[in-house]
Amino acid sequence: MELGIMQPYFFPYIGYFQLMNVVDEFVIYDNIQFSKKGWINRNRMLVNGTDTYFTIPLQKDSDFLDIRNRRLAESWVSEKTKVLNRMKGAYRKAPYFDPVYELIKNCILIDESNLFSYLLYTLSQIKTYLDINTPFIISSSIPIDHSLKAEKKVLEIVKYKKAKTYINPIGGMELYKKEDFKKEGIELLFLKSKNIEYKQFSNSFVPWLSIVDVMMFNSRETISEYLNNSYKLI
Repeated sequence: MELGIMQPYFFPYIGYFQLMNVVDEFVIYDNIQFSKKGWINRNRMLVNGTDTYFTIPLQKDSDFLDIRNRRLAESWVSEKTKVLNRMKGAYRKAPYFDPVYELIKNCILIDESNLFSYLLYTLSQIKTYLDINTPFIISSSIPIDHSLKAEKKVLEIVKYKKAKTYINPIGGMELYKKEDFKKEGIELLFLKSKNIEYKQFSNSFVPWLSIVDVMMFNSRETISEYLNNSYKLI
């Protein structure tokens, strides 16, 4: 069995879904510390040919809380309409705007104030749209020692799931060593996305935006090709 483990991200880039698609089970962390510098509550979309951030505001709280204990700011109730309007203005002339906007609208407007639950719902909806059948496993449901950190925690999850292969995005090469996993009888592979380029109106191409951008400009059949063929495992 091949396993992937990731934090939940807000409409992540296509590489996230390539990983989700290639593994047999996809573990989503809910019980690790929220990181301000990552992509948990923000991403980028195309606005007038330029990449622009969109963000979920969070309630002010301890920086040491797990993702599952963070809550959306009360201002999100009104701000999410502004985010939707920005997306509508940015992509209304995109070829697949109508179905994708309805999907994104359904995700953003969900009445949920818990950050993890909110993100899990959006990921589930995108997964269904992209016809990815990989089951989600919530990390806290796995009976291991959850005080473990970094590589030790990953190894314990992989061993508990009896996976033979652990696949991580290419950035994990800075974090994990193949020999450390091999000692435990586990193959470690890294997923490297190939350059994916498509027509974004008449602008110069801006790569690695949110999956929203990919869906707005590409059919599900084309995205399926990206998911299944536009990467390599090293």
